[in-house]
Amino acid sequence: MSFIVSPYQRMITLLANPLKPALSVVFAACMGVFGQAMLAGAVAAKDTYPPLDVLLSSSETVIGQSFEYPEGEARITAAIVTMLPGQKTGWHKHEVPLFAYILEGEITVDYGPDGTKTYREGDSIIEAFQSEHNGENTGTINVRILAVFAGAVDTPNTVAEKN
Repeated sequence: MSFIVSPYQRMITLLANPLKPALSVVFAACMGVFGQAMLAGAVAAKDTYPPLDVLLSSSETVIGQSFEYPEGEARITAAIVTMLPGQKTGWHKHEVPLFAYILEGEITVDYGPDGTKTYREGDSIIEAFQSEHNGENTGTINVRILAVFAGAVDTPNTVAEKN
């Protein structure tokens, strides 16, 4: 078996270790083979989709409702909702499906006749759909929520209720 060592690799290794040129050449050859293997691995990794860490997959909301996507031209809206301790959202409903991921903190949501649920950092939900609810930061720090609305151009994501 022979190793191909470029003149550049040989020059660098000889300069780095002039007392052991034969060992330096072997080391450079091994590094060249290792580098080619790493490059081949990088190419193979590029062609393979990485594994998913699924946060949520559901056809129902957090209160057991089915949901549907609005008609019209699709529009995804992603936002970070930040609420101070004690702050409330006010009663509202969502006209489009909403995926929410709690980045930090805690929020308790009152779903009226469907009860109350508390969500904490790392929780993922499909929020209530076309159903009034009111959220409150019941923690001691700001709550931050990644909200992703699967909506449409002419459909509001959220509608405030006039209780």
